[in-house]
Amino acid sequence: MIIRHFARLGALAAAVSAFAPGAQADTFTLWARADSSTFMPKLVDAFNASQSGHKAELQIVPTNELVQKYAVAAAGGTAPDALSLDLIYTPSFAASGQLQDITDLAKSLPYFDQLSKAHLSVGTYGDRIYGLPFSADSSVLVWNKTLFREAGLDPDKGPTTWAEIRADAEKVDALGNGVDGFYFSGNCGGCNIFTFTPLIWASGGDIFNADGTEATIDTPQMRDALAFYQGMVKDGLVPAGSQTDTGSNFFAAFATGKIGISPSGAFAIGALNEQFPDLEYGVTFLPGKDGGSSSFAGGDNFVVSNGTDKMEAIKAFLDYAYSPEGQTLLARNGSLPVRADVAKEALAGLDERYLIAAEAMANGKTPYSVVFNDLINSANGPWISMLNKAFFGDEASIGPAVEEGQAAMQSIIDTAG
Repeated sequence: MIIRHFARLGALAAAVSAFAPGAQADTFTLWARADSSTFMPKLVDAFNASQSGHKAELQIVPTNELVQKYAVAAAGGTAPDALSLDLIYTPSFAASGQLQDITDLAKSLPYFDQLSKAHLSVGTYGDRIYGLPFSADSSVLVWNKTLFREAGLDPDKGPTTWAEIRADAEKVDALGNGVDGFYFSGNCGGCNIFTFTPLIWASGGDIFNADGTEATIDTPQMRDALAFYQGMVKDGLVPAGSQTDTGSNFFAAFATGKIGISPSGAFAIGALNEQFPDLEYGVTFLPGKDGGSSSFAGGDNFVVSNGTDKMEAIKAFLDYAYSPEGQTLLARNGSLPVRADVAKEALAGLDERYLIAAEAMANGKTPYSVVFNDLINSANGPWISMLNKAFFGDEASIGPAVEEGQAAMQSIIDTAG
């Protein structure tokens, strides 16, 4: 309460300063994808109510349309002043010259070094900052405690290595009656970059070099991870529907109560608690082959359109969003905090499993590429093509799938460069 009291005093002082003689109140336009509709309208309303001048005017855009809509608007000179953008697209829009350099603003924030490092890694292009961490999600591993108990496993102990995932999945799968040991969306590039790649990161591998100029998928870690999933598919621990699932059952399969273990996201905690309150489940980190852990740090970066003249209003909005009050509002409506020094305060009183997800996010990574969509999210791209061939083929398919994927990825990167 003391912290929030001083935060309010600070906000009041900022407001008084901002609207001193000569200062001008502004309304800035802000777009956000529909995935953020559980928290963005609430955050904007709270910000607007806290202000005597600056306002944000929010437009929610269908998630699958936002990137294209923004690209067209920016090219035509009708872009919003600011945008909550899926963080992986930040390098692409920065490279195209459509985003404003906000390095000075970012580094002026007294809590800059507490902001999500993964978000900032893709918010930086060259040595300049074009995107600031805004909303966050992380990838985690969930397990069904009821099925674990029925299978003779410790319901309070999640797997910590690939071998433990496999062993636990086998025991759960042996229950029969429509129960399966493991589930993943096998035909979804975005789902698997979110939940499969951390297995590789935690094992010491990667899929790109630091600046995204080289594909690095032809590694022992990638081949081992593909063999790990392929083995569970081959031995019937994964239901057949996984092969054609483009993401529609990414959450729904585990929610049926018939899946023992599944990689998922922090968003699942709130969704399961609200929609399936009787489902008993645990949350843990996505492990490396022999231990350790990693996570995909997902969510949005806050970016500013090049040429906007509403920076004072935008700065005021960011100050509110990053305040303990703003971070708490976000945490209670579907986003993990992006400011580490107030994360525990923001999550206080919520399901303790959020703390695991927040720790996963803080220790997570985000792949950097200016052609991420062509490489990863495209339904016909090299990432999902490689995964399909390896996950659902035989042992001999893994080598060629990786080699083909490596060559195709590098070709796309080189063409873009």
